[in-house]
Amino acid sequence: MKIAISGKGGVGKTLLASLLSKLFAKSGYSVLAIDADPDANMAATLGFSHPEKIIPISEMKDLVAERTGAQPGRAAVYFKLNPKVDDLPEKYWQELDGVKLMVMGRTKRGGSGCYCPESVLLKALISHLLLARDEVIIMDMEAGIEHLGRATAGAVDKLIMVVEPGRRSLETARTIQGLAGDIGLKNVALVGNKIRGQSDRDFLSSSLPDLEFIGFIPYDQAIVDADLASQPLLDASAPVTGEITNIFHQLTAEAS
Repeated sequence: MKIAISGKGGVGKTLLASLLSKLFAKSGYSVLAIDADPDANMAATLGFSHPEKIIPISEMKDLVAERTGAQPGRAAVYFKLNPKVDDLPEKYWQELDGVKLMVMGRTKRGGSGCYCPESVLLKALISHLLLARDEVIIMDMEAGIEHLGRATAGAVDKLIMVVEPGRRSLETARTIQGLAGDIGLKNVALVGNKIRGQSDRDFLSSSLPDLEFIGFIPYDQAIVDADLASQPLLDASAPVTGEITNIFHQLTAEAS
């Protein structure tokens, strides 16, 4: 399966992506987790001991220059638009408890989008991972889903948008839905997070009636406390883990 997870910053994308990665790995799947969010923290959530030491692909200047023919961070008239990437996963992933992780990194600076060497390398790498790798791919993405395009949309089995009870989160979900439609990505589902009760579920369901919810993750202060204390989030809350396990079972049932 190839699963992309998106949503407004802070809604819980990384928690969902990390725990799903762990559950697939524990069930015997070969799992590659991709942190494609510029505010990368998937390594910490997965439990890597020194996540700050993991260098994102976009910050490997020598690699970017070697594969694209242009120095990252600089304006270049010519560079390779189809760089070689098929050897990169085995060279640069990190592995823990059966989950392989690749951190993509940031390609935009100062709020301006650029068709830069780093961006070209990351898009080529993600295309390779989605189109050529025969394993479970779980991608933690920014809200703009910039790393996906028409060429790769068909390889994504499910785009999961994480939403919380709040207007800004709903607006972001609608934006993502539109972007997904623009590139032909049609298998879209929702997961509600930070749910405090039935009223929150009803609010989200009534606000997004044309989309399928595959789970509602309860709010648990234990998750917040564990995050503030830099403790592992994945073992902090049995209710949260239980609901994400239910989502995992739905996804595997769809794939079978």
